[in-house]
Amino acid sequence: MIHPTAVVHSGAKIAPDVEIGPYTIVGEHVEIGPRTSVGAHCVLTGHTRIGADNRIFHFVSLGEVPQDKKYAGEPTRLEIGDRNTIRENCTLNCGTVQDGGLTRVGSDNWIMAYVHIAHDCMVGNHVIFANCTQLAGHVHVDDWVILGGFTGVHQFCRIGAHSMTAIASVIVHDLPPYVMAQGDTAKAHGINAEGLKRRGFSPEAIAGIRKAYKTLYREGLTLEEARAALATQAETCSEVAPIVEFLGRATRGIVR
Repeated sequence: MIHPTAVVHSGAKIAPDVEIGPYTIVGEHVEIGPRTSVGAHCVLTGHTRIGADNRIFHFVSLGEVPQDKKYAGEPTRLEIGDRNTIRENCTLNCGTVQDGGLTRVGSDNWIMAYVHIAHDCMVGNHVIFANCTQLAGHVHVDDWVILGGFTGVHQFCRIGAHSMTAIASVIVHDLPPYVMAQGDTAKAHGINAEGLKRRGFSPEAIAGIRKAYKTLYREGLTLEEARAALATQAETCSEVAPIVEFLGRATRGIVR
């Protein structure tokens, strides 16, 4: 059902069972998939595609132009997957041509109030962004990440799968998979063992990840030395392999 006060462009592609609340504006190039609900006073604009079964709360802005002075009106995009919850006053911007022209959010994510996802961010699946989490441009967040409230992530940083930050953390380097971080600027504080247990990781796998953490952070090795040692450990513990791969792609150094 579309509320009579909503303003929906005739060119927008809206599934028949989508719900759109009062005073919401939907632009010409917006696509909304089945069973998605959009609250009141939202603005959905730009070349934005939203999948199925999403719940978008009031006062959300999706697909607005990026906050980048180089942006010159190019038809860049925002893509959102399925079964996401996006709470009040979140802002998700389109990409820029200086990157891939795309901001993407995957599926099954829980995005709490006042979160900002800037241009060209790539967010995976099953992530939780607590209230007021702020992602600068070009940030990549892998699956199952939890960012505590008021976490700020510097542009171009990568956040590895199953990692977690405490409230008000400031991330200015890449955060490896499984690692918990806290502080301004954030430092590593062990692995996200409880999260791994909840997701079905075996005790043996968690022990292997904990050993990898000690190799990376406690043995005084350079990043390349640690990566070589972890590659050997990954031969007997496959869960260590994502750390090795992540370190090979790290461009900003890692959270220490």
